[in-house]
Amino acid sequence: MTIYEYLKRTNEYSEDLQKVIERTSDKLMKESTSHQRPGMLLGKIQSGKTRAFIGVIGRSFDQGMDVAIIFTKASNALAKQTYERLSKEYAHLIERDQVRVFDIMRMPPNLRNYDLSKKLIFIVKKETKNMDRIQEAMFTTYPSLSERNVLFVDDEADLASVSYERDERKNVTDVRVISLKIDQLRKKCPVSAYLQVTATPYSLYLQPDERKIHDHKVFAPVRPAFTELVPTFKQYVGGETFFESEHADRYFQEIQEAELTTLKKQDLRRVKKETLLTSRNVAGLRQAFLHFLVGATIRRIQQKNKGEKPQKYAFMMHTERGKAAHVWQATIVQHIENQLHKLIDEEPRKWQELVQASFENVKETLIGDIPSLQTVITDVQKALQDEYVLTSVVNSEQDVSLLLDHTGQLRLSSPMNIFIGGQILDRGVTINQLIGFYYGRNPNRYQQDTVLQHSRLYGARDPEDVSVTRFYTSRNIYEMMKRVHEFDQALRVSIESGGDDQQVIFIQKDDENKIIPCSPNKLLLSDLNVIKPHKRFLPVGFQTGYKTHLKKSIDWLDQQLVHVQQPERLPINIVEKLIDEIGHTIHMQPGFSWDPDEQKALLRHMSTGHVWVIVRKNRNIRRFDSEGNVEDAPDTPSGHNSELGTAKRLAQTEPAIILLRQNGEKQHGWMGTPFWWPIIVAPLNSQTAVFAKKTKESERP
Repeated sequence: MTIYEYLKRTNEYSEDLQKVIERTSDKLMKESTSHQRPGMLLGKIQSGKTRAFIGVIGRSFDQGMDVAIIFTKASNALAKQTYERLSKEYAHLIERDQVRVFDIMRMPPNLRNYDLSKKLIFIVKKETKNMDRIQEAMFTTYPSLSERNVLFVDDEADLASVSYERDERKNVTDVRVISLKIDQLRKKCPVSAYLQVTATPYSLYLQPDERKIHDHKVFAPVRPAFTELVPTFKQYVGGETFFESEHADRYFQEIQEAELTTLKKQDLRRVKKETLLTSRNVAGLRQAFLHFLVGATIRRIQQKNKGEKPQKYAFMMHTERGKAAHVWQATIVQHIENQLHKLIDEEPRKWQELVQASFENVKETLIGDIPSLQTVITDVQKALQDEYVLTSVVNSEQDVSLLLDHTGQLRLSSPMNIFIGGQILDRGVTINQLIGFYYGRNPNRYQQDTVLQHSRLYGARDPEDVSVTRFYTSRNIYEMMKRVHEFDQALRVSIESGGDDQQVIFIQKDDENKIIPCSPNKLLLSDLNVIKPHKRFLPVGFQTGYKTHLKKSIDWLDQQLVHVQQPERLPINIVEKLIDEIGHTIHMQPGFSWDPDEQKALLRHMSTGHVWVIVRKNRNIRRFDSEGNVEDAPDTPSGHNSELGTAKRLAQTEPAIILLRQNGEKQHGWMGTPFWWPIIVAPLNSQTAVFAKKTKESERP
């Protein structure tokens, strides 16, 4: 039995995954690959990329490769996780003396030819000491290894190995030295293949024309020789769930910016333990704690009722990088727990009301049997009294190492585990049964790979666990992450269609509101809009002005649109004037944005000179839904003759704009004055484009 056949049988690879593994290894054997022109294995966050490249290594061994060197992120936790994973999947082959797996920093200094003749796998962190050690092993201690056929696997390839942009918070010189060392290592091996593994297609597109190393040497940009996409498995949960699904606005729980500020550093004036259960300053965190307890309790009740073993659950909090902030946050969480414990005895009615509020929240998306409120109250009370909750601060490699289980994943020691930390939790470290994520890292200037890797809720998830999951962050951060998700999706669709850079175009608005080409590496990822067929563009999260201030604008708009009874194809300059006037009537709330100039620029880009206009009147849409979320779908979505259906039917080669005249009544959350709500619909023939509202150059003084 070959190595690959053993892995395929043991791991029960799906048919789709087998095809990807086999195509990837075949291409690595046939095509010339290098650090500058690697093979690319592209998967989603926590979607099984490691499983895929382990299979590629096995099949490559069968095809003549002798040594595999896996470059991992510079994290002890991830290196251990990778080592344990390989040792487990190759266990039988290791026992039969066919394969050996080494962490390069723990490699024995006295291997004999018997060991060296086996198929060897080295795990090397992308940091200077590890890189020096693999150089020493390959060319000094065991020089015969350099003459063998070597497969380089660059895991997390979106990090050090393709980094090019200066970041003052990182040791940039060291990162770029790693890139240079990887390239030097590969060049010294006569026969080699190079595979990069990433979850972010950003690294395929947004690169400068050249990369300068600290000593003025130049690298050409990385362009893949080929790209294979790792198929997702049945229970994979990604950005679609938290940004696009019907329950996305329920999974998302808004946190006020002021609360994130409160959590940055100790402030005993704003946060007093005696008022933690009523204070507005930490209302979101208090709610998150209770939702976590209730959600985990409900799932454990459901499992017990099915005769299953109750699972342990996790909650992750990541808002700051500083250790002092983590200690402060842990103190608040522990005080909240203590105050709730006291409330059980001192004010049982209030205690039950708090649990009931969380129960009602979780119940909205719950899958499966719904336990009674009283059962949930009783079990949550038991969880607090019996100390089911364990809060751990994780802000160093040492902290992570102490908390890892034998598989290299964070150990869930208690039924309910809360992890508070910084960037050490960002990447690679797997947290099972994660049903709560409190996030406050503002990605204003982060790269796409950083933002996506922060999304620790992604991965293999039980649908019933997902149903009690909640994502806590500010509206501003959520909208930024949503835009980055859309950008990632657009690039991924282009790659899936077999395209190259020309299939996704990058554009920006100039000072005259004209659309012009934009260099991809100038993009600010938090200020992007993705154009794709039939996408809607509309303002959400706004309030109107006062009636006396709006009357002139509304009267003018009414007059311009009075004759538009049926959809009409109007010149774009007329539509632009309508958008300008509407812009005077609405005021965006914090965390939301809508710029009339940008909307006009988008229309210019999508139009050949005309726009379909659909007018509807006498609408009474509420400003907020029953859960307090801003209304984001004022256009009726269903039915062939609905305004959205009509707009999509008309928007084939030119855009459409739906103009809804809302009555704006106070009882619906408005200011008691009519207003017009615009929704632009992109044409069906739109080419996928990334529209940059701002670029790095435009931010410079």
